[in-house]
Amino acid sequence: MGRIRMMTKMGVAVMAGAIATQAAAATELFQRLSPEARDLAGMRWEKRPVLIFASSGEDPDYRRQMTLLQQAAQALAERDIVVLSDLDPRTPSPLRQGFQPAGFKLVLVGKDGGVKLERDSVLSPDELFAVIDRMPMRMREAAE
Repeated sequence: MGRIRMMTKMGVAVMAGAIATQAAAATELFQRLSPEARDLAGMRWEKRPVLIFASSGEDPDYRRQMTLLQQAAQALAERDIVVLSDLDPRTPSPLRQGFQPAGFKLVLVGKDGGVKLERDSVLSPDELFAVIDRMPMRMREAAE
């Protein structure tokens, strides 16, 4: 009986660790873009940033976009995507100043640092993945 109880506790601990790891990964996938962020050089060759600009977290397009991306979190992680939100036009980051969004805007940046897509409307995860999956670097990653 003691051995079964111990194994059950171990199983619960393993499951809790896996859930915590998934939660941490989801947190890393979705971040706020700091107003001091000057560029994305720290992510170059490691991540594919998706920048989302909106006037606030209450913007309907922002909320819809985030819901769609959160539902596709596993596929985002598989493609090394990190979603960076800039929701404060009153304190424009250098990146916001560079992209000059008039309201909602989504920008996909490749691992090489180049802008791959700009959209002023909500983008489905499938459309986003189609753009990424056609990139030569992503095709090599998928083949490995």
